[in-house]
Amino acid sequence: MSRVRTVELRPGEESIRLGQLLKLVDAVPTGAQVKDVLLTGTVRVNGEPEERRGRQLRKGDVVSVEGMEDVRVA
Repeated sequence: MSRVRTVELRPGEESIRLGQLLKLVDAVPTGAQVKDVLLTGTVRVNGEPEERRGRQLRKGDVVSVEGMEDVRVA
């Protein structure tokens, strides 16, 4: 069973963009590399492949990046 890391939304926020989350959890070193990582097909949101860096993530969404632990938005 894989571990799941939880990322809390800031007070007053209802969502976070996928690109922001990937930088926050160090899945990519810079924002410029977010697009490249998404195009590799290794990023999934709730089990579905996702290539949109602007995808809005809400509480309960789970992001999987190949080679890293899953991240749940809380």
